Amino acid sequence: MSCLSVYHESSPDLPDKVLTDAGDIAATLAEVGVRFERWEAATPVTAGASQDAVIAAYRAQIDTLMGERGYVTVDVVSLDASHPQKAELRAKFLDEHQHGEDEVRFFVEGRGLFTLHIDDYVYAVLCEKNDLISVPAGTRHWFDMGEQPHFVAIRLFNNPEGWVARFTGDDVASRFPRLDD
Repeated sequence: MSCLSVYHESSPDLPDKVLTDAGDIAATLAEVGVRFERWEAATPVTAGASQDAVIAAYRAQIDTLMGERGYVTVDVVSLDASHPQKAELRAKFLDEHQHGEDEVRFFVEGRGLFTLHIDDYVYAVLCEKNDLISVPAGTRHWFDMGEQPHFVAIRLFNNPEGWVARFTGDDVASRFPRLDD
């Protein structure tokens, strides 16, 4: 189940609120400029589907987003617990960073924890199958795929180079719960 936990940055052990209703999650995140939606595939996607098959299943939604926001690149990332570099890949995203473009992810399968640091608050968004999150350019955040990752996600980019991060050097991410906590 998707979940949003909102913390004051000074209280990483006690969330101010916890939401599990998708509409409540979307409304709360919209207040800080973050897009959250639930999508359904036009055609079923089976385990092990190719990148082309996954993109085709969500083509209408992808085209709408690309038209609205000017995204130029779309791909699919898939990671599971058998990946030999899972620990290194997890570590790559665990520190607070920002992007010069929106970070858009749609979870076709599995789950991941996007944590956003906006003003004095931290928004931990547990994204699961059928969740779309769009983190605006410049938003401080980190991502945790867990110790035993399992997800397939569609990614959309404004930048043809794909994922380019600027790390903030702040250790705030180390103080908040991880996906497996």
